[in-house]
Amino acid sequence: MKTALITGVTGQDGSYLAEFLIDKGYDVHGTIRRSSVDFRERITHLEGHRNFHLHYADLGDSMSVMQVVNKVRPDEIYNLAAQSHVQVSFDSPEFTADVDAIGVLRILEAVRLCGLGETCRIYQASTSELYGKVEEVPQNENTPFHPYSPYAVAKLYGFWIVKEYREAYGMFCCSGILFNHESERRGETFVTRKITLAAARIAQGKQDKLYLGNLSSMRDWGYAKDYVECMWLILQHERPEDFVIATGEQHSVREFATLAFRNVGIDIEWQGSGADEKGIDKATGSVLVEVSPDFYRPTDVVNLWGDPTKARAELHWNPQKTTFEQLVKIMTDADMAKVAVERAGESVRTNLAEYLEKGIVK
Repeated sequence: MKTALITGVTGQDGSYLAEFLIDKGYDVHGTIRRSSVDFRERITHLEGHRNFHLHYADLGDSMSVMQVVNKVRPDEIYNLAAQSHVQVSFDSPEFTADVDAIGVLRILEAVRLCGLGETCRIYQASTSELYGKVEEVPQNENTPFHPYSPYAVAKLYGFWIVKEYREAYGMFCCSGILFNHESERRGETFVTRKITLAAARIAQGKQDKLYLGNLSSMRDWGYAKDYVECMWLILQHERPEDFVIATGEQHSVREFATLAFRNVGIDIEWQGSGADEKGIDKATGSVLVEVSPDFYRPTDVVNLWGDPTKARAELHWNPQKTTFEQLVKIMTDADMAKVAVERAGESVRTNLAEYLEKGIVK
């Protein structure tokens, strides 16, 4: 039985990866940060499983990282923990740098100093944001980097320090350059989940309008559940190398929104351009989507498009296992169900309040 350590196990990718590795027969350990608020909803179903274990650690604290690595002594480490929201990185650049850049160094040093440099394989979650102000389309492993946000700059350090430890110490450490990957477990502040949740709420009368930023931004969107398989394949490869993980297809924010609304029974017609563009319900004429300058970034990446040729050829990974259309349907179906449950809960609470007021129940 192999032992894996996942940082950021409570996140979208971490939860899917934990499930995947448990199914593969791994003993899986995950790190979580101590907090007064519980963020374990994505892994609640795994707690209590005999091959799933949690430890407190923080990438901002080298001692806690060292202690967990020395205690678990893993065969594989998947470093997925990060401050991963691009817009937030403009508001909290120092925190982003500490976790996303120096945090990677803390993992590598912990492995080296615990004497695991020759036995432990390390996966670093890198990002397509490294390409930033893109210099060629599509982007592959040889495309020059041009980071265009504090998040991307911090991740660039993480990418290069992994490469340095690989070459300087002969460690099996690799980066997966992941393009945008989404799921029904995506955080609600990310644009894709924001769209599918809003579409579900608007369709069920719980929200009036959706506000977005640049509708013309182009992204290569894949399904997170498929991408964790590629993370694993990278560490099973015969030699440590970096890989682009992407679908090879590109779509705009506008396309994503159009499809999400269509999946909940609403046909959107787009009128206007730029900041004045609006998404209008064809059936009613109601404006359901508007552009807000609040969601524009100081520097915006507008054209990310990955080339997964190397991963397909060398890892035999299928980048098209879940299509773009299937991904959006998975997310909108999940959010339609979520909103329906919320509405049912509200109805129960309203009825209970009325019964209490009338003295029907006590």
